[in-house]
Amino acid sequence: MEKVSLFLFIIFLQSSFCSKANLDVNLLESVIANLEKPLSVLVVSCWPSSVKVRLYSVLAGKTGDLQNMVGFRRPDDISLNFVQKQHHTLFLADLNCLEVVDSLKKYDGAKLFRSPFRWIFIDKYRNTFQNTSMIPDAITDMYNILIDSEVLVVRQIENEIYEIYYVYKIGFETEWRTEIIGYWNKNSGLQKPVARTEVTSLRRINLDGYELKICYVLTDNDSINHLADEVNDHIDTITKVNFPTSNQLLDFLNASRKYIFTSTWGYRNNKTWNGMTGYLEREEVDIGGSPMFLTSERLSVVEYISSPTPTRSKFVFQEPKLSYENNLFILSFKYSLWYGTIALVFLLYLVIFLVTLWEWKKREPCQKRIESAGILRPNFIDVALFTFGASCQQGSTVELKGALGRMVLLLLFVALTFLYISYSANIVALLQSSSSRIRTLEDLLGSRIKFGVHDTVFNRYYFSTETEPIRKAIYETKVAPPGITPRFISMEKGVKEIKKGLFAFHMETGVGYKFVGKYFEEGEKCGLKEIQYLRVIDPWLAVRKNTPFMEMFKIGTKRLQEHGLQQRENHLLYEKRPKCIGRQANFVSVSMVDCYPALLLLTYGGLIAILLTLLEILHHKRIQIIATISSKILKIK
Repeated sequence: MEKVSLFLFIIFLQSSFCSKANLDVNLLESVIANLEKPLSVLVVSCWPSSVKVRLYSVLAGKTGDLQNMVGFRRPDDISLNFVQKQHHTLFLADLNCLEVVDSLKKYDGAKLFRSPFRWIFIDKYRNTFQNTSMIPDAITDMYNILIDSEVLVVRQIENEIYEIYYVYKIGFETEWRTEIIGYWNKNSGLQKPVARTEVTSLRRINLDGYELKICYVLTDNDSINHLADEVNDHIDTITKVNFPTSNQLLDFLNASRKYIFTSTWGYRNNKTWNGMTGYLEREEVDIGGSPMFLTSERLSVVEYISSPTPTRSKFVFQEPKLSYENNLFILSFKYSLWYGTIALVFLLYLVIFLVTLWEWKKREPCQKRIESAGILRPNFIDVALFTFGASCQQGSTVELKGALGRMVLLLLFVALTFLYISYSANIVALLQSSSSRIRTLEDLLGSRIKFGVHDTVFNRYYFSTETEPIRKAIYETKVAPPGITPRFISMEKGVKEIKKGLFAFHMETGVGYKFVGKYFEEGEKCGLKEIQYLRVIDPWLAVRKNTPFMEMFKIGTKRLQEHGLQQRENHLLYEKRPKCIGRQANFVSVSMVDCYPALLLLTYGGLIAILLTLLEILHHKRIQIIATISSKILKIK
């Protein structure tokens, strides 16, 4: 286990304390051992060398089971260059020493009374009948001994009996409070009156009605009237879902509250921050009630304590039909099967041609003339047209009459029928399939899908300030192309556009899926796809830097989550991604896009047929003209 150092500044006057050095050193040993922290002791005092040696001999080495180190410094030296572990630093000061009292203002200005530092003050003798105040006069004007401070006062109340207690204030202007730790005497040592928790933030969890300022972000002015009634819960949802729990947090701390509302989470404007972040930076509020994104810029001005609402903003769209990205009429078979089919048809073509040629040579000339009208001729073009017609499941006016020819034709039609059935079945299956080629922002940018973005403050800011090439191109070409109004739209309209298809809508998924459940059929929910755009994680609750209530806020938010209160609010206002139920029951209509390759082939085929018809007509006219001219020449002769 790593050895943890605890530095000890000990500042003493050579006064009545010096005359009872043995007794007081033993007292310090008991108090420090009660802290149960490993110590590295640095003594800053006005003691004579003999007292320093005595203190060193008691504290150096071990206090109980903890290892100690001891050093000495001057009272006016408040530099922290020697501090290695600030959260284990202890200052011990004798308020009878004028040099110590004079330097307290410096310590207060440097905020060394605040957590994570610890202090022990040795106060003057207190006669309980004459001096009823437990707060030493030397620290009554200190501002930074707040609720997170651990300032111990050790004061002699009777002969060889010392009273030990904590002192602190909840706020700068509040009254002083005390916590009795115990009493110490030479015979019995340190005596604790009652068992208590050693965690400071838990001991002081009751703020006794102290007013805490909390800031909420409302982008719609009407939301202030519907923070807890679930009316228009799709507007300012992140605030509405955390409004009840933030109030429960303050109830847990027994604090009163003051609400402050703003229209934005806060972004850097030159060197200042606006919105909720600006309030936190200026320490005008204690906590932000509306969770916000954790960014590197904000980390320098606020502290994040917990992520209460697991929701993110993403592009959501229905996966487009497979026909939008591929030619279904080619995709039905693998390339190897296409090659095999072509080879089979070509082989059958050659066999049919050879069989046809053999049958024509076998027949008598007169029989050929009689039956030639219904018999396939041994002509390359005729056989090719016959094979093409069979491939297209079309009949023919000619056929082979012999046994061998009929067996070949039977093989041709059976093979092509099975291929046709398989091909048609694959086409039907592919018509109901969705394309899975859009997986990244780059794929989304290169697709024919239109874009829309939910009209919120943070969406407008992050989209317009994005510098990453792909994301910047999405904003400049899809969301806000030149000369067109940026496509920032309402949540309801965006979800309806998703339903129509070929539309990607950037929305807060927890809110948007409520509209998906409202407008989408069960089968339509199966094709929803998400792609992350914003380079941020789930929103977090933020508090101001160096707030004395930091640990209390953390404990309170964890308690809310442990007891299920935060989850309850999340379930009320946020929806999870819908499950895919009944994909096969969803009716898929065939559109022109699905039939486009077939229509294109039909169109080209029709144009070629018309062109060939015109060529045949011209060829026929040419022959007629030549024949007419030839007959006239013969008559003249």
